[in-house]
Amino acid sequence: MTSRPLHALTRRSALTALAALTVSMPAFAADPFPSKEIRFIVPWNAGGSNDIAARALAEILMKDGIRVIVDNQPGATGSIGMQKVATAAPDGYTIGMGTSSTLALIAQGLTTLRNDQFAPIARVTLDPLTLLVPTASPNGTLESFVDHVKKNPGKVSIGTPGSNNLNHIFAVMTGRAAGTDVIAVPYTGGSKVIADLAGKQIEAAVLKPSESKAQIDGGLVKPIGVFANERLKAMPDVPTFKERGYDVFPYGPLVQMAYIVAPAKTPQPVQQRLIEIFSKAIQSPEFRKSAEQGGAVVDNVTGAALGKEIDNVQRSLNEVGKKVFVAEKK
Repeated sequence: MTSRPLHALTRRSALTALAALTVSMPAFAADPFPSKEIRFIVPWNAGGSNDIAARALAEILMKDGIRVIVDNQPGATGSIGMQKVATAAPDGYTIGMGTSSTLALIAQGLTTLRNDQFAPIARVTLDPLTLLVPTASPNGTLESFVDHVKKNPGKVSIGTPGSNNLNHIFAVMTGRAAGTDVIAVPYTGGSKVIADLAGKQIEAAVLKPSESKAQIDGGLVKPIGVFANERLKAMPDVPTFKERGYDVFPYGPLVQMAYIVAPAKTPQPVQQRLIEIFSKAIQSPEFRKSAEQGGAVVDNVTGAALGKEIDNVQRSLNEVGKKVFVAEKK
């Protein structure tokens, strides 16, 4: 039998012990998530409601030592930015702001995105949409505006952030309330829509209350109708289309929402950590107060429950999108 030198056995034993120790080290020895900044992709221009919400959350999370960098990637009604989220490394350090607008594109086959490319994290807001006109417009009530559309078929311009989305759907439905068509004018974000509306470059716009609050308060624009079944608490004097006798939900209810997603293959423990930190920020009194003052609704829907909500909205849009946009193109 060949004997080995003592120093060789000692060295081999030490390496074996080190390997065993490394394998058995507890998970908490690794850097806790997040150990660096999180990139939060907002697929819209700076200044819009989704951008405002993302930056508010980033500011709140900074107080807990979590750094979030908001990265605006506008274009193609959210598809460009969300594609970057879908293809990002699934490590939790790149997340995105999904919206019903992108779901509308999926419904029409206008994007290669799929919902299974994302892991649902937390819903940020539910956002009722409103029809606005310049304050000095001669058509400053819902009835007078619909009458104006009726008398000018195919000539009245209504601005929307993006195209083939819920805003676009409601612009089309405004025309249908008058029994005719309108010109839907797409922009890359709500801030650009409101700027042109205040400047009277367009006759009306379909926007979230949060996207227009500053201009409403400044007396530049005014909301004349709400695309909902009930009036908004933040705008109690603005009537709904329904109460004025206009049906803008002929194919079923539609909801505009914004929500946070991560790449689909993000590890479950990281997803759960993202849910924890963002849910805490969304439910904070600071964020809730700001969002609700802007007319949004804040709830607590996360993870799998959010995934079901996204699927429900997608099914509705699959049906409504065909009936509205296919008919519009004929």
